[in-house]
Amino acid sequence: MSKPVWILPAELRAELDKRWQRGQILTESLAPSGLFPLRIPLKPPSPAQLAADFAAAQAWVEHWLAVEAKHFAVEWRDINHRLSGRNRLPAAVVFDQPDDAAAYLKKAKELAVFGQLAASLVDDFAALRSWLVKYPLRALEHADEWQKLLSVAGCVVEHPRPGIYLRQISLPGIDSKFIESRKKLLGEWLDLLLPAVAIDTSQTGVAGFEARYGFLAKPATIRFRLLDSRLRIAGLSDLTVTASEFATLNLPVRWVFVTENDINGLAFPPFADSMVIFGRGYGFDALAQAEWLKDKEIHYWGDIDTHGFAILSQFRQHFPQAQSLLMDEATLIAHRSQWVEEASPINAELAFLTAEEAALYDVLRDHRYGRGVRLEQEYVSFALLSERLAALGLAAGGEDA
Repeated sequence: MSKPVWILPAELRAELDKRWQRGQILTESLAPSGLFPLRIPLKPPSPAQLAADFAAAQAWVEHWLAVEAKHFAVEWRDINHRLSGRNRLPAAVVFDQPDDAAAYLKKAKELAVFGQLAASLVDDFAALRSWLVKYPLRALEHADEWQKLLSVAGCVVEHPRPGIYLRQISLPGIDSKFIESRKKLLGEWLDLLLPAVAIDTSQTGVAGFEARYGFLAKPATIRFRLLDSRLRIAGLSDLTVTASEFATLNLPVRWVFVTENDINGLAFPPFADSMVIFGRGYGFDALAQAEWLKDKEIHYWGDIDTHGFAILSQFRQHFPQAQSLLMDEATLIAHRSQWVEEASPINAELAFLTAEEAALYDVLRDHRYGRGVRLEQEYVSFALLSERLAALGLAAGGEDA
């Protein structure tokens, strides 16, 4: 028979702390739900256990008799047994109020601070009480900056969808870094405080904070190189402009190359009537604003791995005329010594690949050449690039060597 385990006074703190860590004690101080009086059963020895190990049970009772129950009451229960006779055992401890439980855990200060935070949520901030009840421990984590957070939230409520950068919010002792690092919490608050018309619900997460609440966001930028010296802009061939500016350029190029690797973009050889755009992985909404690209001959060069083909498929949703460059099985086989392992291959169905691309994608996701085979584009030889460009019929030149 296994030795019975009965809660000792020293273990009561751990039992109660579980409730603190769930935020229950803090929440009950603000929005009572009937948890208090809080009764924690001690699971005293049964008559059979008393008979089997009376000495151990008696020692356990002695521990509870010695307790100075300052913040809780001990419930006692009498049981009778034909061998051990009548015995009085501790059955449970009872904390009358959240204050008692917090004091026992030496959390009285935290409970008092929580009460102060709740007291601050009046008038325009009353809607935040539901957040406080739901996230009491998070509230305590931000107690030292609570008033600053309320100031920021109040400023946005007073001036909804302000059309300015976060940097332009002018509040004493609050800088843009403070706001930037607390977007998640502020977003939860603003969703409760602002009217529905002031929230763009299509924008979500920290990345969508500015657009969701009507702030100006750092504009997306596009970097490109003009591969023909005759096309330079004010003598410049390597430029980075905002997506909206790029959309207005309407450059007189015939061929457009897109590469995900910056060094490949910088080293891309000169060709007449051509440009190279530096890609940025998933997400081509900014580039898609440039309607003038829709009638250009576009060649996309990415890594040969499952994510590389996923990015190509996504790119082709915006530019269906795009052709892949050096993303074929012959290129993969020719660079076997440069293969590495793709950390997290995907297995999604990709709808915008050609039959040849889809076949190679299947080879990769089925691991026919090995687990997670990957050829990064920077390892593809530039001699092969030159051959492939020549095969496309592009005329070299147009930029000074």
